Amino acid sequence: RRATQTSQKISQLNNSTFVQLSHSITMPSDFLINFLAGGVSGAVAKTCTAPIERVKLLIQTQDANPKIISGEVARYTGIVDCFTRVSSEQGIKAFWRGNLTNIIRYFPTQAFNFAFKDSIKALFPKADKNTEFGKFFLINMASGGLAGAGSLCIVYPLDYARTRLASDVGTGKAQFDGLLDCIKKTVASGGIGSLYNGIGVSVVGIIPYRGVYFGLFDTATGYNPYQKSESNVLRAASKFACAQFSAISAGYASYPFDTVRRRLQMQSEKPESEWVYKGTADCFGKIIKDEGAGALFKGAGANALRTVGAALVLVLYSEITAAFGSS
Repeated sequence: RRATQTSQKISQLNNSTFVQLSHSITMPSDFLINFLAGGVSGAVAKTCTAPIERVKLLIQTQDANPKIISGEVARYTGIVDCFTRVSSEQGIKAFWRGNLTNIIRYFPTQAFNFAFKDSIKALFPKADKNTEFGKFFLINMASGGLAGAGSLCIVYPLDYARTRLASDVGTGKAQFDGLLDCIKKTVASGGIGSLYNGIGVSVVGIIPYRGVYFGLFDTATGYNPYQKSESNVLRAASKFACAQFSAISAGYASYPFDTVRRRLQMQSEKPESEWVYKGTADCFGKIIKDEGAGALFKGAGANALRTVGAALVLVLYSEITAAFGSS
């Protein structure tokens, strides 16, 4: 009998050890799949929508651009005017100016967003979408917002460089020769801290953006009757509709914060005595006073077109993780 009991205990111990071991192997594996799926999805989508994104940035930051403020370069009057002038003044390739930096930035940003979101969501209690909709929605919002804030803090210098590289105007030589040159000149002029100019309002803004972006998508997906359809076209189309609605809603919810962030980034390489805006509150106040509240949404039209890329990211991520069987 003792031999039998000993054998049973050993068997139970082995089974327990195997379950723990398999769990420890599965979790990093899921994290890696989520990380790579998010990064690849983001890189593909950003490259496809780079021209729209550059036009959006040029319109959004033109009132903080020294060449436009001085009158050296005329203002852009709208999306069509911006597209036309960039192609004639800088060439078609200029629409992808800063795109490599954007991919370098976006790969870890989007990858960390998705990987952190799923890991953070696992820390919350489970909620039934049918009987606890409010709790279900808030969990999705909170996990998306926290994931966005965490990933932004990691990659913010790359976000700054991408903004500066994409905001060059006119026909002359570009202000920066590339990512490293942009970071080098900025640090030489204003120190390491200048790479993080605007990070406060960025973190504040990324929480509603990522919260709405992921929260609405996860919630809408939970109610999508075609989520697991055997028809690839129907499944992808329904996911894209959920994603597009989520991306547009998130873009408008956080756009004023994004405008202020870009304006603050535009003055980072200058001495502090030459800054137009002394901080987040000052920037908000001056934009509303000098240009009107509507100025906080400059470039929002182009941004709405750009959300096609954001929606594409969500769909690609969902399909890639489903293909690899990630939880």
